[in-house]
Amino acid sequence: MKRRKKIKYVHEGRYVAEVNVELMENESNWSPYLRVDDAYKLDDVRHALRPGDRALASPYGRIYELQPVAH
Repeated sequence: MKRRKKIKYVHEGRYVAEVNVELMENESNWSPYLRVDDAYKLDDVRHALRPGDRALASPYGRIYELQPVAH
């Protein structure tokens, strides 16, 4: 079984979190897939960003705030 690191982006409202996860690769049809802990980590970040709680989401990775671009 091979493992590789990947950055996943979680977009919620006006925030985006950059979260490091590990993908597992094998010969199955489900490959590549996330570890269970990483899937929960992505859910935790999404739930923290939904009300805009950057402090709760920040231990998981970088947090970006999106702003509209004027035309």
